[in-house]
Amino acid sequence: MREIADPIGVVTESWQRPNGMVIERVRVPLGVIGVIFESRPNVAADAGVLCLKSGNAVILRGGSDSFRSCRAIHDALVQGLRQADLPEAAITLVPSRDRAAVGLLLSGLNGAVDVIVPRGGKSLVARVEAEARVPVFAHLEGVNHVYIDRAANLEMAKSIVLNAKMRRPGVCGAAETLLVDRAGASTALKPLVQMLIDAGCEVRGDDAVQQTDSRVKPATDEDWDTEYEDAIIAAKVVDGLDEAIAHIHNHGSHHTDAIVTEDEATARRFLDEVDSAIVLHNASTQFADGGEFGFGAEIGIATGRFHARGPVGAEQLTSFKYRVHGTGQTRP
Repeated sequence: MREIADPIGVVTESWQRPNGMVIERVRVPLGVIGVIFESRPNVAADAGVLCLKSGNAVILRGGSDSFRSCRAIHDALVQGLRQADLPEAAITLVPSRDRAAVGLLLSGLNGAVDVIVPRGGKSLVARVEAEARVPVFAHLEGVNHVYIDRAANLEMAKSIVLNAKMRRPGVCGAAETLLVDRAGASTALKPLVQMLIDAGCEVRGDDAVQQTDSRVKPATDEDWDTEYEDAIIAAKVVDGLDEAIAHIHNHGSHHTDAIVTEDEATARRFLDEVDSAIVLHNASTQFADGGEFGFGAEIGIATGRFHARGPVGAEQLTSFKYRVHGTGQTRP
């Protein structure tokens, strides 16, 4: 984290007006960030250092099953704050398992909290988005797609699909749906399906996919909208790029979607028209991670369209203000 540039005070734009005034747009902290998370105590460390690096204070509320681990991590963070002669309150841990603490954070603590970041399951994130009285950086789920275009390199497609699904099936960047262009399905579909099943992945497919291997299970309408977080993938044959984009629009979660193709024009259309926080060409969806983006760490992946989108690192935990330098100008 020390190697990550300090985002605070950075002038992102500067220009001079005809009257001689110089205007600068400069990054500033958001303020106090409330982070509500469940069973992963490493979030306490990631969120604590990211908020500190970006000049923010943070209030951490971990889950009851990780309470002791969070306490230990917080104690280590506080020791570091003391050694650096920084305010210990910059990283605060809610010292209670009481669920009422979540409601207090969501209320904004009488204006003391500026933004909430939830990290956890769908029920937690849904509650935060429904009850929060302050802005929220959140995503509900990662229903991510890999689209294999007719111009895809088969060996590359196999490598990307296997990694996107099976490297860590439970992370939010894991692929949940495989889409294959009908024009290339005769050569690509069967090898992809067999590879996944042989690797221990359950494949649930449409009629065309089921015909490639007797081990494929029939896909239901629900499968196209499901984040499995497991070694299960839904697979479908589509009629080209337009149908692939339409499927992602109708069933995706605006998180992370990838195309595998050697056709640059097709790739450009996919990257331009798929409305997700992260879109990739010839790369695994598992790169949806702040560390892989060079952010050092992340608090989460935001899928909304306002303020932060994608991995939320130190820079994304800042806002901006305008500094105006004059020489006595007055407005006529």
